[in-house]
Amino acid sequence: MKNRRKSELWILVAVVLASGCGRYFPTALQPSPEQVAGTSVNDEGSITFTLDRLAITLKPMSDAELNRMASPSGDASLNPYTFGESTALGEDWTPPRFTVFRVQVANYQYPKVQLNPAKAHITAANGRAYDSMSFAQLYEYYQAHWQGRTGLGRVKFRERTDMLKRTLFTGNIIFSGSDEEGYLVFPLLDDDVRQIRVDIEDVAVRFNFVEEPVETVDLRFSFQRGVRRGFTPADAVQEN
Repeated sequence: MKNRRKSELWILVAVVLASGCGRYFPTALQPSPEQVAGTSVNDEGSITFTLDRLAITLKPMSDAELNRMASPSGDASLNPYTFGESTALGEDWTPPRFTVFRVQVANYQYPKVQLNPAKAHITAANGRAYDSMSFAQLYEYYQAHWQGRTGLGRVKFRERTDMLKRTLFTGNIIFSGSDEEGYLVFPLLDDDVRQIRVDIEDVAVRFNFVEEPVETVDLRFSFQRGVRRGFTPADAVQEN
């Protein structure tokens, strides 16, 4: 009987170890060494496309950076881009919710410029593809999480969607001498994704008399990351 219990214990340990080793923890996205012409990599991990005096910068955002964006109530769990500091039962880490980039546009060259966030896409080296998420899609996502349509649920829903309205990149016209910034949101990258490119198509830099774009540019930014398999989140260990 004693030996049988020992055997059962080792089987349980083996099952736990097997399930734990099957978990994946990605490192933060970083610029790839190779970038297209007209772009430069910055010290803080962003990439800037420059065309004369037009500069468009894309930076992958960590959950820690996003959580520093204060909500009106000060409750990090209401951050619309992350799970805040919430952890599952028995866990000591918080998984990411989305893939988020901050885009900054500084227009000191053209009478007006327009970057449409709906024309931003991620393509992974292994063929996976992800489209940017609109405010309407994120609204529906959180509406589905509005548990029981309670009064408290309504307050949390409104706080999240209000933050989205304030911080998502709008795609509005950016006139000469103006800056604009906001977030681009994509679904969470799959565990097998290590190299990606972010394409932003048809950025309008010239318009005709009826406000139709007559000159556009396509942008491409390349990023990479490591993925660690095991028990510990990748940002808590040194990558080999």
